[in-house]
Parts: sequence; structure tokens; C-alpha cells
Amino acid sequence: MSITPKTPSLLFTPFELAGRPLRNRIVHASMTSLTVRNGNVAPEQIAYFANRARGGAAMVITEPFSMSPLQAVPTKTHAFDPSNAEGLTRMATEVEGQDCRLLAQIQDPGRARHHAGRHLNAVAPSVLPDDMSWSVPRALTAAEIKKYVADFAQSSARLQTYGFSGVELSCGHGHLFHQFLSPQSNIRDDTYGGSWENRCRFIAEIVSAVRKECGPTFIIGLKLPGDDGLSGGIGPEAAATIASLLTASQEASYVCFAQGTHANSLEMHIPDRFGPRTPYRELIRTLRRAIPNTPLMSLGRISDPAEAEGILASGEAELIGMGRALIADPAWPLKVMQSRINEIRYCVACNTCWDTIINRHESLACVNNPRVRKTDEVDYWPMAATELKRVVVVGAGIAGMEAGWIAAARGHQVTILSSGAQIGGKAWLRSHLPGGEEVSSVYDYQTVAAMRAGAKIELGITAQTQTLLDLSPDVVVLATGASMIPPSWLPEQVQRDGFVLDLRQTMRDLLKVTVRQRGTAVLFDMDHTEATYAAAEKLHTLFDRVCILTPRHSLADDMAIVTRQGVLRRIYTRKIEVHLLAQPVWDGGMEEGVLTWQNVITGERNLIPDVALLTYATPRRRNDLLLETLMQRGIPTMTVGDCKSPRDMIAATADGHLVGHQI
Repeated sequence: MSITPKTPSLLFTPFELAGRPLRNRIVHASMTSLTVRNGNVAPEQIAYFANRARGGAAMVITEPFSMSPLQAVPTKTHAFDPSNAEGLTRMATEVEGQDCRLLAQIQDPGRARHHAGRHLNAVAPSVLPDDMSWSVPRALTAAEIKKYVADFAQSSARLQTYGFSGVELSCGHGHLFHQFLSPQSNIRDDTYGGSWENRCRFIAEIVSAVRKECGPTFIIGLKLPGDDGLSGGIGPEAAATIASLLTASQEASYVCFAQGTHANSLEMHIPDRFGPRTPYRELIRTLRRAIPNTPLMSLGRISDPAEAEGILASGEAELIGMGRALIADPAWPLKVMQSRINEIRYCVACNTCWDTIINRHESLACVNNPRVRKTDEVDYWPMAATELKRVVVVGAGIAGMEAGWIAAARGHQVTILSSGAQIGGKAWLRSHLPGGEEVSSVYDYQTVAAMRAGAKIELGITAQTQTLLDLSPDVVVLATGASMIPPSWLPEQVQRDGFVLDLRQTMRDLLKVTVRQRGTAVLFDMDHTEATYAAAEKLHTLFDRVCILTPRHSLADDMAIVTRQGVLRRIYTRKIEVHLLAQPVWDGGMEEGVLTWQNVITGERNLIPDVALLTYATPRRRNDLLLETLMQRGIPTMTVGDCKSPRDMIAATADGHLVGHQI
């Protein structure tokens, strides 16, 4: 597959690794698809990697494979098992057939565990507990290490015969190889512990064994720790030493650097939108000096074409590694080459992909790409409908906009009505709170697609039954969202008076405020979402003091761990007060600005003085009042997003995408 960019670009200049050609500098970084069952290659797994190749990436690195019977878990492809030969050959054919190099990742979690509970069969260099789950491993013996090395080399050779171009050793993120490297987790006194040379020995032996088995034209990549953010761990100076030692033999084909470890710094692994863009660029530029003769791949929240181009132009790296950006849009390279930047579905760095595979134990999914893993995913545009209809979508949030553009692209006559003055609904509000700017890219793409498809968008119209009847729709899609339910402690009269508003209404009002307010803002939290805590950060910029009260025993438990770590870090470093197992007591109201709250278990009461604002974030009820009326009139009506069932952004785009095809 040969594609010529419209304009000259370093990003699309060819390169070579281990004598194998790369058509450009874009690499799909390893991402776990969680499609594998019983260790077997899955059709969806093949589709996912093949789609990134069709989308224009020059090299695709798979999720971690089980390369040894010692690590035979059912959710990882068993590369050591000959029964997977057909599936792995098909995977290689699908990817390499697109002029894209396919590499399998070698990784082992060691003592690391993301899930609740203990890892009962953990292994590690030393008998020290995991920093997060406190699982206590047993120490690998020297004989077991030799067995791993031999198995990894043999499986690599097996993959080579199937058509794979190489392997990547994942030696960061607090997994087994990282555990051998780090003084914090390796206290061995044999040849695999002590000096840096000894700590690097396990990895060095794997690299040499793979090179010996597979020859000089087999790509061997090293993903090494750059800064694990852990006291007593691996900082930049140690990382430079490790990188220098492991590339001295010139057996490694490239190096990339990963950040964070399996501890309170895990959030560094996949930086979210609360930090700077390309947050590790300076660190990687510095570490490059340690590997002057080895190609470097830059990693870390690279999603904008100009950012990628700048990294290459400044000579900071030879390759650009992209993970989440290519989940959101596998055709990112194609669209950049063809100067179709406004058609890219950008990654919003929400880490919902991580949440899906780690917390929900479901196959990889994306807020901004409802077609992940489908065979027609790349540069998708729907087929025309056989029977064209007049469709009215009520609501221009991301659920309604997704349904609207898909229906319009299929040829239906689509009108999208919104009571608000902006497209995006609650996502628009989220985009105006801390860490929310990139959320706008979801509805920005939808708007571009809707206009391209010929949909009509009318803002500032509150749809009533007659409004809809006047449009003579064949189908109505209700994307009218949901409203927060007032908490039980708040009297109805206070609700009617509008003295205490829900958090969404409060934040819309406060967006207009530019002057700092005196007093304390109190947020009652029965929501525990990232948006609620972003609102708390906004309150922190406006009020002297912010207090969060929640009836739960902790904050943010429903979130992906990497997102939760960032939330808690920001809340506590900003000294936002948190009261757990707490809820307000209204009684006589807030006389003289004093709010009473009580412990929900003991009933013990406390006071918060000088309260200038009280707001709440609570579970939501559907705004579906139009549904029954429309159904009574015989108008087929469908609900999407929160109007169907109050959930999250990924459900909104998925609902809209599905309904747009069902019409």
C-alpha cells in the first residue's frame, strides 16, 4: 500500500529498522484489546491491528503475548502454542500485507496487579509486596529466568516464521522487567541484582537470545523506564544508565521510554488532559543522549500532527509512537497525509479505553470511535439507507449529534434541534472546565460530519410536541439528556426557590464569573465522576475554600485507577477539603451562612461556616417527557444517551452511532 502525502512531511518519510523498510515514522504503540479468550487469536484482535495498518501506520506493536508456558493466562494470545499458528499467520498477513511491520510485545506483569484483591501466583525478582495491591510474590530462581529467556527466544522465532517482523520488550510501567531493573523492587544478591549491569542482565539475555534465534533482520525494540516517579525507583539519571547498558551491544533496533510505575505514579503511564501536551518531550530529548547510535521512538500523548512533525524536525526522535490517538482514529495517518485534519476523530485523553479493559473487563472501546475493532472501521462513512426518511433529533449533545450525522450520511433528511445556544450539550460544559478543552473535539468532528452529510442544525429551539409535529417526522430521536435528582436532605421549597442548584446549573452560571468570590463553596457529591471533580477544581479558582461532602467512604472509586490517581492528587494538593461518610443536615437551613453536616454512620454533627455556595452532583433521571406523547401520536421514537439511561460519554456516542444505523 503506497500513499503519497499532499505536502512534504518528515512524518511520512521512509525509515528502516533492522534492514526492514518503514513507509513512514508512525508506530502504533502497544494497546491491550482484551479480545482474547482461552489464549487463542481472536478475529476482533486481528481486525484491530489490521485496521491500524490500513489506516497508514508504518509499524504496529501488538498487545502483550504469552511467550512462555510460564505465563499462560487466558486473556493473552499464547504465542508459544503451535495451535495458534494459523491465527498468528493470518494476523501477520493482514498487517504486513498493508506494507506495515508487525511486532509482538513481550511483557510479564510480575507482582503487579491492577484489580482488587491479591495476586496469588505472582513472581518477581524479590519477595517484596506490590506497591498497589500489596500482593507478595515469590522470587524467580535463576533456572526459571533461564527458562523465560529460552521460551521468549523460541516464541520469537516461531512468530518470525508466521510473518512477524519483530518483537518489543516492555520493560517499563512497573512490570516484571522493570521490577528487575529497579532498586526499589530488586534486592537480589546473585547475578541478577546489585549492580546496574546485573539488574539489566535478564533483559540483555533476552535480547541476545532473540537476536541469535532470529537473525539481524528481525526488529527488536526496547521500551525502557524513563522516570517511574517513585522514590528509590528509576529516575532520569538511572534510566540513562540502563539505556546505555542495554544498547551497548547494538542488538536492539530501537528504544522508547515509558513513564510511571505500578504505584501512585501509575497515572504517568498514560497522561491525561489535565497536564501539558506531549508532557515527556523534554525528558525524552534528554535521555536520547544516552543512546546516540540507536533509533528513538517518542511516546506520551502525541495526538496532533504538528506536535509529531515538530519532534522529528528538531531531531528528538526518529519515530512517533501513538497509542490512544490511533484507537480514536486508525485513519489518523491517512487523514494527515491527505490534508483532512478537520476529519480526524481525536483522542480526548480521557483514558476511558483503560477503564474499559481494566475496570470493566470489556474489550477495548473509545469515546470518540464507536467502531473500534469492526472490519470497516478505517475512515468510516456509512452506506446509504434503502428507505429514506425524515428524521428529527431532539438534542445536540454528543449522543444526538452522533445519531444525526450517521442518519444524514445514510441519506435521511435530518433536522437536529437544540434548546441550547451551542452544540455539545453537557460535553460543551465539560469542555469549559479544567482539563476539558479536548472534549470539544468529539462534537467538533460530529458537527463537521453532520454538515458534510447535509443535516440541518437549529439551535435555541425548545422542542414541544407541536414543534415536532410541524416537521412531519417519520422518526424522532430523543437525545434530551437527564437531570440531577435533588438530594433527600434538601427541602422541596428550597428546590423550588432555586436557592440550591445542581452542579451543572451552578457551573453554567459560574462560567460568567471572573472575579474571585469570598467564602466557602460546598459540593455534595453523589456522582463521583471526573467531571464533578473538575468542577470542584473550578470552584477552587473562584472561592476562598472548597469542601466536598460525600456519603461514601472514599472518592472516585468507580474510575479507572489512572484517572482516580490524578483526581485525588489534584484535590489534595489544592487543599480542597474532603469529608467522607458525610451529608448536609438542613434543619432550619443555613442561618448566617453556617451549614451543618453529619456523619452518616454515627450521626455526629459538624459545622462549615461562611458558606457562600452550596451545590450538589447526584444520580440523574431521564428527560423523556416527550416520549409518551410522541408514541401516543404513533410517531416512532428512539432514545439515546442519558435520555435512554443516564451513563457516560462512551455510552452516548455508542448509542447515537447505533441508532443512526437503525433508522
